Amino acid sequence: MASFVRISALMWADVLAAFAMYVMMNYLTNVWNLSITHAAGIINIWNGITPVLAFVFAFFVDSFMGDFYMVVISSIAYCVGLGLLSMSTPPVFGPCKDYKKECIGNTQKVLFYIALPLIAVGMAGHLVSLPPFVELQTKAEFEKKKEKEKRKGNEKEKGKKSGEDTEEGNKIFWQLPGLIMVLVVMLAGGIGLPYVKPWSLRFGIPAICSVVATLLFFTGWREYKHTEPEGSPLTTTARVFFVTARNISQPIPDPKKLNNEADTRPTSSLRCFDKAAIKVPEGQESKKWKVCNVREVEDTKIGIRMLPMWLTFIVVGIVLSIGNTYYLEQANHMDRKLGKIKVSIPIFLLFFTATSAIFAQFYSSLTNLTKRYAPPIGIATAMLLSVLCCITSAKVETRRLHRIRDHGLVDKPDEKIPMSIFALLPQFMLLAAVDGIANNSIAGFFRHQTPEAMRKYLGFCTKGVLGLGSMSSVLSVYVVGRLSERNGKPNWFQYTLSRSRLDRYYWVLAGLSAVNLVIYVVVAYFYKYKESQAEDDEAEAGEVKEDFEEKNCCCC
Repeated sequence: MASFVRISALMWADVLAAFAMYVMMNYLTNVWNLSITHAAGIINIWNGITPVLAFVFAFFVDSFMGDFYMVVISSIAYCVGLGLLSMSTPPVFGPCKDYKKECIGNTQKVLFYIALPLIAVGMAGHLVSLPPFVELQTKAEFEKKKEKEKRKGNEKEKGKKSGEDTEEGNKIFWQLPGLIMVLVVMLAGGIGLPYVKPWSLRFGIPAICSVVATLLFFTGWREYKHTEPEGSPLTTTARVFFVTARNISQPIPDPKKLNNEADTRPTSSLRCFDKAAIKVPEGQESKKWKVCNVREVEDTKIGIRMLPMWLTFIVVGIVLSIGNTYYLEQANHMDRKLGKIKVSIPIFLLFFTATSAIFAQFYSSLTNLTKRYAPPIGIATAMLLSVLCCITSAKVETRRLHRIRDHGLVDKPDEKIPMSIFALLPQFMLLAAVDGIANNSIAGFFRHQTPEAMRKYLGFCTKGVLGLGSMSSVLSVYVVGRLSERNGKPNWFQYTLSRSRLDRYYWVLAGLSAVNLVIYVVVAYFYKYKESQAEDDEAEAGEVKEDFEEKNCCCC
């Protein structure tokens, strides 16, 4: 129980830090006075790097360092990053104490741009190692308790199944306080933290909490159970590519002449990779970088066949990236009053998180009877919702711009807009639905279609592709802006949101999402899905239809 509390404190601090980082768009536009595209670019690149780093860190954890040392390194990086972020605010080292552009000196910029990658390292490391490490310590504590009871002779004979059920129930019981604490911290971050006016304190409180949580974690250094790295399946994939390149001059081998220790049936697509499994002279089988087996080759083929599916997720990532950038800038100067209560912007993160979870659970309950096609249909549903989300966003932004012009606020970006912030709720709700259903469906797709060893990495790869979508949004804004100013017309992205035509950009995203949905449907139609484990003898997981294989088989 003690270990669980120590490690859970890191999770609580992470939640608080997430709320502080959520309003970064407003900080950069209000305090740094950056243009909306510059501020959104910084945030989207940072949001994209984090899941990409998680994919890389997963490899290092399994290959070299294990979960414990990754938690240590990422926790330290988190603390330092949040600390530097707090120190980058004007009152600490700035040339003046006001939260204005002229008070942002070179020192603040250096500290800020060092802090962001360190925070990304902390988030990515915790994403990879914290959940499995918590699970390992919880399991270890119950095993230790069970062993202690055996030595005392207090344990009564019970059925094996009953004992396992009791242990699982105990785990859930002891983890309930941790889950309740997470909810408390979420409420504190969403409701209490925004009322802290100085940005140095708004960033400093999560930094202090992270330091305290990390020190608390270190107090149990000697008690934690460690796991040794067992190697990464990504190394196997690298071996397949390496040996294939090594044997590139060899002809396509006969399936009967392959190194097939597990008696795996080789598929007929991407046959050039079968060269990695060409048998070598006796005595060299143990040299892994000279030969692979058919099972390793087929696992690699599954990942390659999924590439077209992965690429369609990039546009979903572009759409999701507008949630904590342009949406927040829209809300920045709108009327936040709900009766006599003034609502804070981070409340949208609570709303988004809760709505996303509800939609994910709702979709899961609807598709219990059609598990075979539930993930691909769910991905298509999320893409359709992304089109509706962009259309709704465009209409709301057009209405907001009309309100600005009607009240003569075009050149007064700091004035309050007479339009309720709750007009943004429909687009936030649709975006949350996209997030919840897409993540749930993509996870389900990879869980059912990929080999056991690769599931962890394919999940991180999916998050990485969504992260690439977040970074690609910077390119999409640049391209759309350049195209919009052709023939002497004004660029859709001006310095302030009041002078920009963000509604037109949302319409472009709606069209892009619609095209992406059509491409996805074509790719998904030609993909052959595994119905059950028993079908593996007839068709490999992730194998595409035969007619599609013949058109796309490797010719090398």
